Amino acid sequence: MVDLKAQYDKIKPEIDSAISEVINSTAFINGPAVKEFQAALENYLQVKHVIPCANGTDALQISMMVLGLKPGDEVIAPSFTFIATAEAIALLGLTPVLVDVSPDTFNISPEAIRKAITPRTKAIVPVHLFGQTADMDAIMDMAKQHNLYVIEDACQAIGADFMNAAGEWKKAGTIGDIGCTSFFPSKNLGCYGDGGAIFTNDDALAAKIRSIVNHGMVVRYYHDEVGVNSRLDSIQAAVLKVKLPYLDKYAHARQQVAAAYDKAFRGRPELVVPAHFTRSTHVFHQYTLQVTGVDRGELQEYLATKDVPAMIYYPVPIHLQKAYLDPRYKAGDFPVTEQLSHTVLSLPMHTEMEQEQVDYITASVIDFLEGIRA
Repeated sequence: MVDLKAQYDKIKPEIDSAISEVINSTAFINGPAVKEFQAALENYLQVKHVIPCANGTDALQISMMVLGLKPGDEVIAPSFTFIATAEAIALLGLTPVLVDVSPDTFNISPEAIRKAITPRTKAIVPVHLFGQTADMDAIMDMAKQHNLYVIEDACQAIGADFMNAAGEWKKAGTIGDIGCTSFFPSKNLGCYGDGGAIFTNDDALAAKIRSIVNHGMVVRYYHDEVGVNSRLDSIQAAVLKVKLPYLDKYAHARQQVAAAYDKAFRGRPELVVPAHFTRSTHVFHQYTLQVTGVDRGELQEYLATKDVPAMIYYPVPIHLQKAYLDPRYKAGDFPVTEQLSHTVLSLPMHTEMEQEQVDYITASVIDFLEGIRA
């Protein structure tokens, strides 16, 4: 699905030099590389504060900790997403309020959010799924109307842009009160281990986030609040600092692959190509088809015989996961989410794909469809 080795080979001298510099300095925790990457990412995102942390799940959890949410407070999130979004809510004793997604973009439905708001609602967590943003204008308008926080889960969409009603382009993760991202190796901006970051333009929130990621300390050994230990180590920061200037180039490469997939599959009645939200760029963390009229599992198995990996993100919605079963929800409550769980299939998508590989993958999919028709 992702060729990290080929990507590394193209920038090997820069990566090796950056890692060697950290090792020689022995500044493995909060060293200069972390501060340099933080500043570079702030500049790229045009956001006042980037606070690096250990991973994307920590970024979500810490974001909710700093907002002073209390057990029982409701936080709205989509049911069609990776489990970390709901996990962070539940770990703090908050109440996940799950809602359906839009059938075209797979992102959280503003109308579903509107219907789910109650007097106990304190925050909304829109997930920018697969590489394009949710409808942030609609979400921010609702948040303002109901005095709610917005925590953007931008773990799959770093580098994507959203155009607001004023015609201004804003980076994913910089629109709400707080934004979160992951630097897991397969992400569009990935390190060589775990890593994450939190973004905000609010000075007071930034100061509190910096304290919480470091055991609740501002002055060493003086703990003003309950915190956690969540740090991006210097080697990972050094890798990310090298890769950040390539991020837009990487996105362009992914967009070219997506365009080739679209061209090959458009007009095939068994396949629905990804829709593009007109007010967001799409950086294609995943290229996700909907498979209809043929057996998705058989297609996935056929591709495996051709050495073409294909993944299902996500086969079980959060509201039907054993750990999150809740009498408020039952099968059938979120029809779009449940349909997607039965129809989506993601094809290989990465920055180093050659035309020959794309042609082979598309031909393999079409061969299966033609075989079914025969």
